[in-house]
Amino acid sequence: MSSSVLDYILLTKPRIVLLVMITAVAGLVVEGSLLRDPARFALVLFAITLTAGSANAFNQYFERDLDAAMARTRKRRPLPLHRVSERGALTFAIGVGAASVVLLWWVGNPLSAWLALGTIVFYGFFYTLWLKPRTVHNIVIGGAAGAMGPVIAWAAASGGIALAPVLLFLVIFLWTPPHFWALALCLQEDYRLVRIPMLPIVKGEAETYRQIELYTIALVVLTLAMPFLHAGGAIFAAVAAACGGVFIWKAVRARRAATVPSAWNVFSYSIVYLFVLFLGVIVDAIWRIPLHI
Repeated sequence: MSSSVLDYILLTKPRIVLLVMITAVAGLVVEGSLLRDPARFALVLFAITLTAGSANAFNQYFERDLDAAMARTRKRRPLPLHRVSERGALTFAIGVGAASVVLLWWVGNPLSAWLALGTIVFYGFFYTLWLKPRTVHNIVIGGAAGAMGPVIAWAAASGGIALAPVLLFLVIFLWTPPHFWALALCLQEDYRLVRIPMLPIVKGEAETYRQIELYTIALVVLTLAMPFLHAGGAIFAAVAAACGGVFIWKAVRARRAATVPSAWNVFSYSIVYLFVLFLGVIVDAIWRIPLHI
């Protein structure tokens, strides 16, 4: 077995980690206090990156047999490819997770450290080992872990929680089901093979498309309401309206077409949507910062 740094990085699911990072940056920028302390800003962001990486590495470790059976993952992930040993993956997940908690305790505070630990345990263990294989609501509930970036960031910077990070959490929470259900529609045979009760398998394709549409509408309504809750300005409102309108259009079109290409289109756009939306959060917050700060 020949392991490399890249193989261990792949254990963290880098594309997912990148999305977590931009949501965490949004939380830090909106909170604002660490903009005066770029070194601490970077360390908090790095710690949250490690948190996400650890949770994902635990997920891959526990799902190594499932990944080896699924066409989408068996030729892409380091454990099914035997490029990383089981012991190496578990040691890496534990080490990275411990480092994230310790770093957040040091540069942040106990609250942020406990939130990070809870995120790792919730996703790496509760979601992966119990929730995902047992209930059709796995993605809905499990989405809470992926939505914690802004909350941990805000807690690390301020020592508390406020409405703004909760709203950012809810944005990611509502975004997660249409994102993953669109993927599940495209990969039904994989999930059926490993007996994961994803919504298309349990409730059928028509209900899945309907739920994607409903969650997308709820998500866009939330983002459009945020400026009225003092959680965004004109720039964010414009981005939310433009990107949200496209997202709803794609979800409606997918429900009507009910084809794999239309589901892939929703899945692909959902990634762009979240990235651009949170980029809008960041730009909007920076734009509204008083010049003397």
